[in-house]
Amino acid sequence: MFSELAFPIFEESIRDYHKFDNVDQPINNPYPKDDIKHLLYLKNWIDTVQWHFEDIIRDPQIDPASALTLKRRIDASNQERTDMVEYIDSYFLQKYQDVTIKDGAKINSESPAWAIDRYSILALKIYHMNEEATRAEATQDHRDKCQAKLDVLLEQKKDLSTAIDDLLNDIASGEKYMKVYKQMKMYNDEELNPVLYQNKK
Repeated sequence: MFSELAFPIFEESIRDYHKFDNVDQPINNPYPKDDIKHLLYLKNWIDTVQWHFEDIIRDPQIDPASALTLKRRIDASNQERTDMVEYIDSYFLQKYQDVTIKDGAKINSESPAWAIDRYSILALKIYHMNEEATRAEATQDHRDKCQAKLDVLLEQKKDLSTAIDDLLNDIASGEKYMKVYKQMKMYNDEELNPVLYQNKK
């Protein structure tokens, strides 16, 4: 099952990041570039760094100039995240390119890689909620509430992993087919964002 391959790699990436807990720490991807594991590790590393960008920018004492610089980094990270989703979908398109699509086959509302994107974010939620549920200096009430949330996240992990594996099995059998649309994000594009192209005049 693909979910059983992916989730431990997400957990590995998260653990590796937290050895340093530094958004500027260079990635050290342990998997070869021609392996899907490489893309999964890289995808989650991007998500993990962005998670911590989002924490930092919410500091009420952050210097406005630093916040603007960080916002630009978040925008760039969002673009990287989208690019990685498209790379992972390209892997699945190639993997299933010779499948005979059955009559009446349906397209799914999200591609496999976008479901995997949610799975990667879920791994981060589980990691950090577990931290809160076991934080020694927190109150018992806080830990109990976080444990209840963690239980829900673990149930969501079970459901999402099943959904991902079912989708991939359906694509492999021709019951469903993939159709991937590029995200066509506009805010980073100097030809599409009016603020950017007006500044070029």
